[in-house]
Amino acid sequence: MNHNWLATTLGNVLTLQRGYDLPASQRSALGNFPVVSTAGITGFHDTYKVEPPGVVIRRYGSLGSVFYVTEPFWPLNTTLFVKDFKGNCPLFIYYLLQSINFDKLSEKTGIPGVNRNDAHRLPVFLPTLTEQHRIANILSTCDRTIDLTTQLIAAKQQHKRGLMQQLLTGKKRFSQFIHSNEFQNTEIGLIPSDWHCTDIASIAKHISERNSSGEDLPVLSCTKYDGLVDSLKYFGRKIFSDDTSTYKVVRLHQFAYATNHIEEGSIGYQELYDRALISPMYTVFQTNSIVHDKFLYALLKTETYRQIFERSTSASVDRRGSLRWNEFSRIKVPLPSLDEQKYIAEVLDACDNELVLLSRKLELLKQQKQGLMQQLLTGKVRAKV
Repeated sequence: MNHNWLATTLGNVLTLQRGYDLPASQRSALGNFPVVSTAGITGFHDTYKVEPPGVVIRRYGSLGSVFYVTEPFWPLNTTLFVKDFKGNCPLFIYYLLQSINFDKLSEKTGIPGVNRNDAHRLPVFLPTLTEQHRIANILSTCDRTIDLTTQLIAAKQQHKRGLMQQLLTGKKRFSQFIHSNEFQNTEIGLIPSDWHCTDIASIAKHISERNSSGEDLPVLSCTKYDGLVDSLKYFGRKIFSDDTSTYKVVRLHQFAYATNHIEEGSIGYQELYDRALISPMYTVFQTNSIVHDKFLYALLKTETYRQIFERSTSASVDRRGSLRWNEFSRIKVPLPSLDEQKYIAEVLDACDNELVLLSRKLELLKQQKQGLMQQLLTGKVRAKV
C-alpha cells in the first residue's frame, strides 16, 4: 500500500443508511423516481427520494450487489444506500464497495445479510480525492466497454433469431437454391413450393439402447439453451444416479429430448462424445441421409417449435404430460434440399461462432476490470494524476 493513502474504516469514508419501508400496495408507478430494491431499479415512487448520484447495496439475496444510480431514487428497506459520501468521489465509492466481500458479513439474527454497523467497521484504504477521480474514470471506461460489448451481443442474438426465423421457413433464401418463387400452404404454414413438408418419422428413427452392462460413460443433461452438456462439468456436482444400468446410450450425432419437459425447449444434439449416457426419462433418435442434422437441430430449437412441442404435449394421450416418440414423430417439419439445408446450417454456425468470440471477449473484459480493480483500489498500481 502506498504511504500517502489513508488506512481507515468504511464508516469514516461514508455513511450507510437502510432504505425505507414501503407497503407492497404502494410499490407501483406513482411518481418519477426509481425504486431501488434487491432486484435493482424496479418501479417508481415520489416519497423519500434520494438525490443522485446514489450508491445502493443489496442487504439480502445476492449480498453486496452494488448499483450506481444517476437520477433521484427511493431505496427500499431491503437495501443500504450511501447517505453521505463525506466529500469523496461517489463513483470511486461505487467501485470501492464493489471490491468488498460482503459475504463475510451477516445480521446478528443469523440471517445472511449486510449489516450497516458491521459494514462501517470494515478496513479500507483511501487515496486522495484527485486519485479517486482518476481511478473512477479508468474503471468507468472499462464499464462502458463492457456495456457496449453486452449490447452488441444482445443485438447479434436478436439478429440471429430473426435470421433463423426467415431462413428456416424459406422467407429468406439464397438465389442458387431457388427453383420457384411460389409458396405452398401446409400444416406448418407457408413454405416455398420447392420445399417439402414431412413428418419427423420420415426423416428419423427412435433409438432405445440401454446401458445394461453398466459401462462407465459420461452422463449428459439437456438444458434449454445449451442443449446436451456434460452433467458433472456443467453443474459442478453429481445429480444423476450411481446406478446407470437403466440409462440410455446416446451416440455421437444423435438427438435426445426430455420426454416430460420438451415443451421447455429441452432438446439436444450429441457432439461431445462417441458414446454417452442420458437419463431413462429422455427419448433418443437419429436422422437419415435426407436431412442435415444441424439444420434440423436449429429448427427444433426455435421458439416456434417449442410452442409446437407444448401444444403436442397438451394434446398427447399420455396423461402424464409427456411427448413420447409416437406423438413426437408425427410433428411436421419444412425440408429444403440437402444442399440448402447445409448452407443454412453453415450461415447459422457462423452467427454462433461470432457470438462465442464476443462472449469470450466480454468475459476477458470483465476479468480485466476485476484485475484493474484489485490493482488500482489497493494502490499496487497507481493512477497517474
